[in-house]
Amino acid sequence: MPQRIVGHAAVFDSDSEEMGWFTPFRERIARGAFDNALARVRSGQDTVYALLNHDENYIISSTADQTLDLSVDEVGLVASMIPMETQTIQDLVVTPIRQGKIRKMSFGFTVSDEHQEKRNGVDYRIIDSIGQLYDVSPVTFPAYPAT
Repeated sequence: MPQRIVGHAAVFDSDSEEMGWFTPFRERIARGAFDNALARVRSGQDTVYALLNHDENYIISSTADQTLDLSVDEVGLVASMIPMETQTIQDLVVTPIRQGKIRKMSFGFTVSDEHQEKRNGVDYRIIDSIGQLYDVSPVTFPAYPAT
């Protein structure tokens, strides 16, 4: 059986790191935010890639060839990938994950619906619906530390 990398690329209702250049804010992903985007992937309308640190030069797997499976559980967006069996992917992705040097994930996306909230004096952008999902990535520095 091929090796598999599994993790949460997004965690519902957890704070992002502080974002924003001029007006700081935090971001949260609402439950159900991935429903439409995953429907697009399942219908074959969109392809999602697993990339190292969002870099399209380091493709790990893809929904197009079914080496990347995306689902939602009670925690968030689950990415289950079968990494390509190239020396580059083994050296840059599999080994650092196995050794605990890469421990977090992220995702590339567009937003189709959001709203703003203020909580304890902090501005929040709540993402209610993802328009399109482009990638899920094992990353060194995530925007969402809970991944």
